[in-house]
Amino acid sequence: MKKYLPALGMWLLFEAVAVGLWLALDNLFYLLNFTYIGSAIAVGLALYAAKWKYARNAVQFAVGLYMLVYLGLICRENMQIEGFWYYLFLGVFEAAVIHYAVAKIFGPLVFGRGWCGYACWTAMVLDLLPYKRPELPLKRWGYVSYIVFCVSLLYVAALFLLHVPDLERVMWASFIVGNLVYYAVGIALAYICRDNRAFCKYICPVTVFLKPMSRFALFRVRVDRAKCISCGKCERVCPMNVPVSSGQSVRANASECILCLKCVEECPKDALKF
Repeated sequence: MKKYLPALGMWLLFEAVAVGLWLALDNLFYLLNFTYIGSAIAVGLALYAAKWKYARNAVQFAVGLYMLVYLGLICRENMQIEGFWYYLFLGVFEAAVIHYAVAKIFGPLVFGRGWCGYACWTAMVLDLLPYKRPELPLKRWGYVSYIVFCVSLLYVAALFLLHVPDLERVMWASFIVGNLVYYAVGIALAYICRDNRAFCKYICPVTVFLKPMSRFALFRVRVDRAKCISCGKCERVCPMNVPVSSGQSVRANASECILCLKCVEECPKDALKF
């Protein structure tokens, strides 16, 4: 039963958020929304503990398609970073603001960059591409994500400063176009860099929020130095180029780790634990 504790802990965390937001905002949607997401993630972790190899992919599609299709296309909510800026400028604590607060700003203090590994609808598609293990060295392009972050903020600020009419429609159109651009750039980069997660490492603006908080994550992969033989197998399978067993600080590693747990699966000495 011990192996299922992370799944239970994650479900309880999301259920606490679900109930708290439902009572605080008097809106049943938040109870259903976060209960669904938390349950999907918990089931995925339980299936992973039961050794089902596609558990994480199943969670990605269960959560990613819900966010993309239901919230985005059907409900017309921009859940990208532009939607977060939009609601902040409106001074409204709902939709994308709550999503970012839970998944990408404060949530990473608990589950690190778990969003990237289990819920991102962009990575959901990119992880299906052939380069699951990076074939080329890491590039020094990380600064691009900060540029994209600033551009997204300036774009939304300009919409307000210029008093662009029908902003809700503009933001929904931005969601559609933004996702198409993300997919196109992500797929192109994956083939150029021979790395499915190149977009996550170099372009994604959300990492500006995720990385600092993830350094203090409660849930993380930990190394038992007494068992580790420095064989390097964990680092060779890591999609994020995390130096799992090296001398770098655990906190620095956590800022890149997406909790895919490939390293845990590969370790021949059972030196890695989640």
